[in-house]
Amino acid sequence: MSKTTKAIARDTEKRISSGISGLDDILGGGFPEDRIYLVEGQPGTGKTTLALQFLLDAVHCGQKVIYVTLSETKDELTQAAKTHGWNLDGIMFHELEKGSKGKESAKEYTFFHPADVELTETTERICQEVAQLKPTRVVFDSLSEMRLLAQDPLRYRRQILALKQFFTSRHCTVLLLDDRSSNDPELQLETIAHGVLALENTPTDYGTTARRLRVLKMRGVAFSEGSHDFEIKTGGITVYPRLNAAVERGSGAGSGQTGNVLSGVPELDKMLGGGLAHGSSTLVIGPSGCGKSSFVTQYAWQSAKRKDRVACYLFEEGRKSFVQRALNMGMDLKVHIDRGGMGIEQIDPSKLSPGEFAFRVKEEVEKKKTSVILIDSLNGYINAMPSERFLMIQMYELLTYLTDHGVLTLLVLAQHGLLGNNVQAPVDVSYMADTVVLLRQFESRGSIKKAISVLKKRTSEHDSTIREFEVTSQGVRIGAPLADLDGILTGSPTVKSGNGIKSHAFAG
Repeated sequence: MSKTTKAIARDTEKRISSGISGLDDILGGGFPEDRIYLVEGQPGTGKTTLALQFLLDAVHCGQKVIYVTLSETKDELTQAAKTHGWNLDGIMFHELEKGSKGKESAKEYTFFHPADVELTETTERICQEVAQLKPTRVVFDSLSEMRLLAQDPLRYRRQILALKQFFTSRHCTVLLLDDRSSNDPELQLETIAHGVLALENTPTDYGTTARRLRVLKMRGVAFSEGSHDFEIKTGGITVYPRLNAAVERGSGAGSGQTGNVLSGVPELDKMLGGGLAHGSSTLVIGPSGCGKSSFVTQYAWQSAKRKDRVACYLFEEGRKSFVQRALNMGMDLKVHIDRGGMGIEQIDPSKLSPGEFAFRVKEEVEKKKTSVILIDSLNGYINAMPSERFLMIQMYELLTYLTDHGVLTLLVLAQHGLLGNNVQAPVDVSYMADTVVLLRQFESRGSIKKAISVLKKRTSEHDSTIREFEVTSQGVRIGAPLADLDGILTGSPTVKSGNGIKSHAFAG
């Protein structure tokens, strides 16, 4: 169980697993036992898949369960389960009978409306089967069919209340699935159910559908609020609990590495006041081609050489290209990848949600004890999820978590434009980072050169000079301060004194 769950206040009710570890984490350990829960959402949001996982979890523990299907047939559910590799043999199915009784003419009912008789008969058969089998878990799929049988909102509500009273005395946990086929407030069941889960799927401009889960209500339970990303894939639903920095704060106290991370280039470490500190974040910003990725790779490589676990998340550059570029700089990353000291993951922008990304990073830190995280780049992260309104807040939550766990985070952000005053960043994230390193290109004697400067560092003093920066076959190199030039950051510097631009010797 994750540290998030441990941080959530526990109640005294006995819990049962939902069959989905991420959902159990959100609920602080699972569903309180012997209660009725409402799972609502539009068709296609994953209600049936969630319900089957809930029942299969009990079957694996040798318990009896019933799936009351009022809309789909057993064959349809079995076929859907096969796509996930599931065997439903341990689940007892109760299907809505459509036999002779359902087809009798209304004239055969002397005093009662046919709907009254059909609804009563349906619920009686369900109750008889439950009383006989004594299951620990029951699923009703879906309530829209019972709503149609009831016809009248009052009759429908009374029938649901009767079912609740029946199951309360049976030591049975029940999921009621509702497809929100009615928007009439009188038909809502939130007040009757012990807890309410809402599943949503929102189309995106490009890529996969954005799926989210919210716990609207859970009596007597301190659950994790807000929207949580989830996905449906082969094997069922995977839920990614929202990373909550306030809850996580302090959970990583004393964990992770301490001290500074060195680059292997003394001049660079000196500029940064002795290197980059564990438990801090560093933003490397500059236009395309100025050496941002090379800068962060230098630190990642040196960390891997010192046997620290490093994880690189690439949103734009391919994994093969990243490794080859490092090799061209004299850094053989494959050695560390093969021994498990470095992980490089190429992110598919069309299939990623912010919740899943945060979950991957969190798992990397907690399970593999990773001490250095590299994200290249924030532009790709933003472009991968353009419809997310609070993307930067989620990034802040992630950075806060990594800082608390003593992780050095290296972030790359590309600015638009190349030279002059038109170079701009797509978003301002400098306030999030503890250290900000600026790389720029400038024109000098008919050639393009690179410059590096440290704009801020919260954890220590730093060099405020602007120096020449070069990417070579032996890694990055730092030159002497460009003291004779003014306006380097504009891209078109002027000579401060003398008749020409002085050359600067590089220190190895």
